[in-house]
Amino acid sequence: MSIEHKDESVPDLQKTVEGQKQEGILPGFIIALDNSSQDSKLRYMQNFKWTDTLQGQIPSAQQDAVFELVSMGFNVALWYTKYASRLAGEEGITEDEAKDVHRSMKIAAGIFKHLKESHIPKLITPVEKGRDLEGRLIDSYIIQCQAEAQEVTIARAIELKHNPGLIAALAYETANFYQKADQTLSSLDPAYALKWRKYLQLKSCFYMAYAFCYHGQTLLASDKCGESIRSLQEAEKFYAKAEKLCKEYGETKGPGTTAKPSGHLFFTKLGTVVKKTLEKSQRENGFIYFQKIPPEAPQLELKANYGLVEPIAFEFPAVHAQWSPESLAAFDLTKRPKEDNAKPKAEEEVKPVKEPDIKPQKDTGCQIS
Repeated sequence: MSIEHKDESVPDLQKTVEGQKQEGILPGFIIALDNSSQDSKLRYMQNFKWTDTLQGQIPSAQQDAVFELVSMGFNVALWYTKYASRLAGEEGITEDEAKDVHRSMKIAAGIFKHLKESHIPKLITPVEKGRDLEGRLIDSYIIQCQAEAQEVTIARAIELKHNPGLIAALAYETANFYQKADQTLSSLDPAYALKWRKYLQLKSCFYMAYAFCYHGQTLLASDKCGESIRSLQEAEKFYAKAEKLCKEYGETKGPGTTAKPSGHLFFTKLGTVVKKTLEKSQRENGFIYFQKIPPEAPQLELKANYGLVEPIAFEFPAVHAQWSPESLAAFDLTKRPKEDNAKPKAEEEVKPVKEPDIKPQKDTGCQIS
């Protein structure tokens, strides 16, 4: 969501609020209207327009200050995801930077969650289908932020060589997050959501491959070599499916930049790990265990006890002391300037801003789009 233009039917008020932005008074004014009675006339005195992430050519508009508040909050959440993406894309990311990525995604999830639960329901006009503030999109943003924060956790666990069972459980939970986000978008128009869904699908397959790979290592360590081989064969299948989806995702047209996960070392490393672990299991089975390979893949009933991500609770800042109920009630809307009777200007087309594609870097330990 990015800001477009505002209705200038109240120019004097516009000049007034411009001078207050630096002191944080304007956000306080908007928050005060959000907290005030729905009968407050100030809340509906100006029309606000914002472009959307999926349908950016046609801006959303509501004559409601709460819509402006929610839209500003949405943009702040998006900023945290972009900030995390920029950090994750740098070469030689440090431990502190990885923590910033992890925390930024949790903050973004918390903002989206707060908007959904506390402010979007207050809108007088229901949000149109497929727009940023609609429930399906907000839910998908929350889930994806949690999933991408957990990617950092998984990379950390692998780097420090934690128990394969823990890594498998975290990967399984992360794959389920991506699958849930994809299912949430399934009823949206494919013209807008297909590219996003392809990304979610490939990430789900990728982490299912991780889950089966590290689960196979756990089975091998428990002398269940036959089951280990079957689990690793399933990892190969999911990895191959993820590679195919990477290609489809790159060829799918739609809003947003195009990440190249298949070009990241974090992605390609998994293929090597799966191959080597499978070869080891097959070799050990031929020399020591002589176990039959089950025809069906093992059922993953993994539950991570550590490393699961929850959104960081978010609240808007306190209302500025200037915006008391008395000061809001003192506004006299009958004294507002009369609207200009001149012929209205033609609506300008909102042109989307082209962002550069994310180039694959060295192994950063996380995969944020």
